[in-house]
Amino acid sequence: MPTPHHLPHNTPDGAPDSASNGIAGAPPIRASDADRTAVIERLGDALAEGALDTAEYQRRLDAAAAAVTTAQLAPLTADLPVSRAAQARAAAARRAARARADKRAWFDEWSYWAGGAVIMTVIWAATSLHAGEWKSYWPAVPLGIWAAVLISYAVWPDKPRDDDPDEPHGPDTAAK
Repeated sequence: MPTPHHLPHNTPDGAPDSASNGIAGAPPIRASDADRTAVIERLGDALAEGALDTAEYQRRLDAAAAAVTTAQLAPLTADLPVSRAAQARAAAARRAARARADKRAWFDEWSYWAGGAVIMTVIWAATSLHAGEWKSYWPAVPLGIWAAVLISYAVWPDKPRDDDPDEPHGPDTAAK
């Protein structure tokens, strides 16, 4: 018997697919390999942290690997606590991304310095040629100061901000 169009279609295990996007009768959203991998990783964290026993982990793992839609994946982790391991991985990823961005910004500053050096050197050369003699190389002073500031950023990096949840704070973190 054909299913009426106004009723949500069920998955092979009986769960309504429309739950994946919250709209009754809407087509199901297919789960990607990344969706399944994320659920499997979260299940592994729950097993390692003692939130699941081995039998329950295996049952949910098999269901995650066989899931076709996101509606089939959602219930597999809905009752699990937030994973401390996942939080630590996310914090480490944020710190690494911030470090890459800081490094890129530092290299960008040096490219600005080089651009300024070219402009100031051209001005110095033009004024020296116009005067008919080589004047003292005055760009050395601003370029030296600018370079010293850039080097100071490498020697004395920024301290962690108080509003940064990824950075440890307090007297017991001084040795870290």
